[in-house]
Amino acid sequence: MEMCQKVENFASSCGAYFNTGSGPTVQLIDIGHPTYVALLEPDTAFWSLLKKSKISDALEASGSLMQEFRAKRDTFAAEMETLRFGLKPSAVYFNPTERCNLNCTYCYIPEDMRRAGAQMSEGELIRALGILKEYFDKTLPEGRLPQVVFHGSEPMLARDAVFAGIEQFRDCFSFGIQTNGILLDDESIEFLTSRGISIGLSLDGHEDRIANLTRKNWAGEGFFKKTIATLERLRGYPNYNVICTVTTQNMESLTEIVNLLHELEVPIGMLNPVRCTRQGARDIKPNDVDLSSHYFKALDRTYELYQETGRKLVIANFANVLVSIVAPMARRLMCDISPCGGGRCFFAVGARGDLFPCSEFVGVPEFNGGNLFRNNVAEVLETAAFRSVTGRKVEHITPCSSCAIRHFCGSPCPAEAHEMNGGINRPGAFCELYENQVRYAMRLIADGRENAYLWDQWDSGTSTTFEMFSL
Repeated sequence: MEMCQKVENFASSCGAYFNTGSGPTVQLIDIGHPTYVALLEPDTAFWSLLKKSKISDALEASGSLMQEFRAKRDTFAAEMETLRFGLKPSAVYFNPTERCNLNCTYCYIPEDMRRAGAQMSEGELIRALGILKEYFDKTLPEGRLPQVVFHGSEPMLARDAVFAGIEQFRDCFSFGIQTNGILLDDESIEFLTSRGISIGLSLDGHEDRIANLTRKNWAGEGFFKKTIATLERLRGYPNYNVICTVTTQNMESLTEIVNLLHELEVPIGMLNPVRCTRQGARDIKPNDVDLSSHYFKALDRTYELYQETGRKLVIANFANVLVSIVAPMARRLMCDISPCGGGRCFFAVGARGDLFPCSEFVGVPEFNGGNLFRNNVAEVLETAAFRSVTGRKVEHITPCSSCAIRHFCGSPCPAEAHEMNGGINRPGAFCELYENQVRYAMRLIADGRENAYLWDQWDSGTSTTFEMFSL
């Protein structure tokens, strides 16, 4: 027991590396749990929870854990290689307009574009979707529909073109729309819901005093009440979500926001820390310690509400971190891995047809890889603008390269790192928050609570590569 305590103390203070020649290099992590610590092998993202009283036994070279890990290590490594480098683009963030009817404080699209930028005509949008269909017909397996998410600025400003595109190509793509909701009238909602279109809305507070601080129009007016009315109309529709961008303005209200979203029967929510691509966002960036405290209280509240009502409110951005631990190949979002999904799993189309690895790069000209109307998509994906993103590995980033959780985090986001920290191969924001999320997730797993935080049937189609009990 004395030896176990010494190992535990060493792991808690600085991280403990166990490297025995040809054996695996593993690291013990204090997850803040009374009974368990985590064992991680960073290169493969292999992990196990160990009882503190059994650390020495578990780390015995001849023990069952190390023997099983050695036998399966190549399988783990192959899965991680596929996840990081073996996927093809299957989704597009399609920006039909550069314009927006809001002037949100943290928007990553430059103000001049949002005020009077380009907008696709119906003919241009139809032509663009035709080109994308031709590309995906050649690259995706037969029967698999690529995703097209109409994104922003505000896509509903190009409503007629967007709806015409959905109608003409409804059997060719799985469509979604991310909107501020101001222009969603009854007719629009009927059109979208009757066709099963995924709808994403934004709401940054549980009351207008908070929500309207960051989300407002060019005259400074907020639209909290309008958004709530739209959410009431969507109640019962299974295919929508609500994004809350977390800033210093609403950080202390996250639990109240969770209460509101659950009351409105929102199926999926996101509590996304503000993406610090532009200065307006950086001005309202929370510090990691304060944000972690409020963030985990809000997550705790989702569990309490689930216990009380039997109805989940899945916080998708945290669920993605959690599932990256329990089943890496089941991830639904590709920001928390390196290379990220930009240019690799998805790409973005601008309102002029310009192609970017991700919408976060729309306002950064050096990441424009070509034009949908003039260039071959496959060739654009191989340009220097795209390869700088698709080749961004956490192993090349300091200090991330030596971090135990590097494949649960991925040092996001390249656009944020480039604009905020001066280079794409530098860390982004919220490093400590990611570290805290992994520890929180490990505690949930130790207590058998992880399913309460994940979407239903999250493990459908997955298989177990390694399972170990009684550690």
